[in-house]
Amino acid sequence: MIADWYGRVRENIEKVMVGQQETIELLLAGFLAGGHVLLEDVPGTGKTMLARSLAASLGLEFKRIQFTPDLLPSDLTGVNVWREGSFHFVPGPVFTHVLLADEVNRATPKTQSALLEAMAESQVTVDGETRPLAAPFFVIATQNPIEMDGTFPLPEAQLDRFLLRLRLGYPDHEDEVALLERLRGHHPIERLAAVSDAAEVLELQEKVLQIRLEPELADYVVRLVRYTRSADDVSLGASPRAGLALQRTAMALAGLAGRDYVLPDDVKRAAGPVLEHRLIIHPEARLEGVSAATIVEKALAATPVPSEEIG
Repeated sequence: MIADWYGRVRENIEKVMVGQQETIELLLAGFLAGGHVLLEDVPGTGKTMLARSLAASLGLEFKRIQFTPDLLPSDLTGVNVWREGSFHFVPGPVFTHVLLADEVNRATPKTQSALLEAMAESQVTVDGETRPLAAPFFVIATQNPIEMDGTFPLPEAQLDRFLLRLRLGYPDHEDEVALLERLRGHHPIERLAAVSDAAEVLELQEKVLQIRLEPELADYVVRLVRYTRSADDVSLGASPRAGLALQRTAMALAGLAGRDYVLPDDVKRAAGPVLEHRLIIHPEARLEGVSAATIVEKALAATPVPSEEIG
């Protein structure tokens, strides 16, 4: 059932996105795992279009907000206004199913904190009153890794709330030619029809929780996470939340592949997108070319893989 849904949704998104099969699969895995995704790439690679295509394909409400230094928390969450003798709540753009937080690192820490509550608790608090958000609720945040002037780097606590960090990258030559041909006339997003709905998404999110993950694989996940905490070049390793994220993403990937059990390869595929943005590398090590990706690769190489007979 999950695999059938994945086939429908992926095919629909690919009417708009060209050559992004791996990113689409991981994005959908993150969505079914109930997490949020950080898209980090240079301008013009299709981050906004991917978010719009996802929402349109799933028949979900979509809102985009441009994060800027003067953006206030109330611009995101909403505000109470006096009208006809009483206060009325005017909801902000966070009250939606899919929220695109564009250039999230350009907002001040105070505004970022307002988004953090929404991501962590699926609720916001305005003037002391807590209001639940829609279900499902999914944040896709973008940031440009090149232009750092005038930005407020995301704190570790907020980075840890993103299930995955993904990069689209530039298309290869053939895909870029196909992109030019496809966009010569009307943009395909204008005619993209929904192939799913909120009820089906919520049902499939519950089914992901039922996918079997053997104790040996849970041990494998923990060993990978613990390796990042003891690595010489790391000043801050992955948290226990990272282990939960790695487990849940692997379960979602197994479901997309049509299985009701997790394989070691599911964990391996999820390791980079789940763990890399959660690691802080010593400055001296960064000068020597060590990156978070290097640490994850070392963790995968050094950690014994459970028997491939699982399942």
